[in-house]
Amino acid sequence: MEERIFCMSSMLLPPHFQIIDSSSRCFEGDIVYPFAWDEVIARKVGEGLLPPMIHLWRHQRAFVLGLRDRRLPQAEKAMRTFEAEGYAVTVRNSGGAAVPLDPGVLNISIICPNLNRNMSISQDFELMYQVIQAALQAIGGRVQKGEIVGSYCPGDYDLSISGRKFCGIAQRRQIKASIVQAFIVITGSGQARAEQAQRFYEIAAPTEDTKGALDVRLEAMASLAELTGIGTVERFREGLLTFLEGCGGRVMGSDTIARYQQEIKAQSDELKMRYEARR
Repeated sequence: MEERIFCMSSMLLPPHFQIIDSSSRCFEGDIVYPFAWDEVIARKVGEGLLPPMIHLWRHQRAFVLGLRDRRLPQAEKAMRTFEAEGYAVTVRNSGGAAVPLDPGVLNISIICPNLNRNMSISQDFELMYQVIQAALQAIGGRVQKGEIVGSYCPGDYDLSISGRKFCGIAQRRQIKASIVQAFIVITGSGQARAEQAQRFYEIAAPTEDTKGALDVRLEAMASLAELTGIGTVERFREGLLTFLEGCGGRVMGSDTIARYQQEIKAQSDELKMRYEARR
């Protein structure tokens, strides 16, 4: 039976989890790599070769599509347009829709074993919500969950303050493990990022009645800096790490997973072939 520990009221975190913090420097170029990282490490966690993991990372300039976006009639044209502007573009294999990434966006993955399938999808989403909520307690932001109509990458677990979304959550399930991923818009302009998502759909779905295209409204998005005055990614990151270490997490160096780099590279190539193939 899988162990879980409670931390801060009803929060359910895996015991003895490790934290790999890659966020001090932004990834550049290949945006597939962090998703391949999650995929491979989740398999190792599910096989019992690694403890539960929390992965923090950022990217310099990327645009990540959801599977639904890839099916839009002019998706390839939109992908090429963004690539020509210097974006690293990929299609992720978890749920959700298009998301722009930059240094002001912190990405978090919580990777847990689910050998007995006793963690439901809603429990995984709830765990991520509670972790982010706890990290924000020190600055007094009242975080709400529930879909924000008009936001990019909308879902039932959109996280917002005063009706404006700053975080989206998606999930990927393997046979023996689950990955729940969140993007947190911390600094910069939420509206500017919404404009990028809006522009993607204008190119990928030029007719208004295209099935699967999202109607992104600029006022639906905001950064935590705009909503709370948090100031920097570093301030949020420090609060998050302090909370996670207080729950039993240990920050580890990247050498912890160094032996899996070749496997991550192979997984990256496989994901590109499967989801990025162009006509």
